[in-house]
Amino acid sequence: MMNFFNQNKIEYKRIIKYVVGLFIMNIGIAFSIKSNLGSTPVVAVPYTISIISGIDVGICNMAFLCFVVLIELLLLRKAFHPKHFLQVFVGILFGAFTSISMILLSVIPPIDNLIIQIIFLILGIVILAFGLFLYVPTNVVPVPIDGLTQAVSIYANQSFAKIKVMTDITMIIISLSLSLIFHVSDITVGIGTIIAALSVGTTVKIMNMIYAKLTGKEADLKKM
Repeated sequence: MMNFFNQNKIEYKRIIKYVVGLFIMNIGIAFSIKSNLGSTPVVAVPYTISIISGIDVGICNMAFLCFVVLIELLLLRKAFHPKHFLQVFVGILFGAFTSISMILLSVIPPIDNLIIQIIFLILGIVILAFGLFLYVPTNVVPVPIDGLTQAVSIYANQSFAKIKVMTDITMIIISLSLSLIFHVSDITVGIGTIIAALSVGTTVKIMNMIYAKLTGKEADLKKM
């Protein structure tokens, strides 16, 4: 299992990079939602719950991510160490960033032009990938949805990459099921969700290749 903390001292620079990465990820998520082509898999379920309940998507995301940590606890049991509970605080921070990002983009009126929708979707994917590029190498505390992927990979004795794909697909299926059950008219899962699921990881790898050419070294993207 990937260490939740690096063996080296966690420096302030890494913490800042970690927090900035999480915030940028949520800006990307907000752009994806604003495109009206479907939210990204990481927020598909809480976004659908938000539409159904009328509760702010950031609050729904906080609650969902805390629930995810509980699932990790049930899966790992004795292997779930107290420090893993820090994911709860990360989930709350991540949810708060979701709310802030949606507020920032709320000044943009609803988009019904397909070309602009596609532009917003691409922006969402690229920005989300850049956030991941900053956040993943810090190796501080994973966002709960990534922690769940780790827990399932341990429980099922499968690779993280394989379980990551399954996790994204599961989030999409749950979101679609909720939308059908509660007759949600808004597009919570669409072609944009599928495209994001298939392209974010590749976009991060491309960014890492560019980074390697510019600096002569690669970022540590073990999770990707």
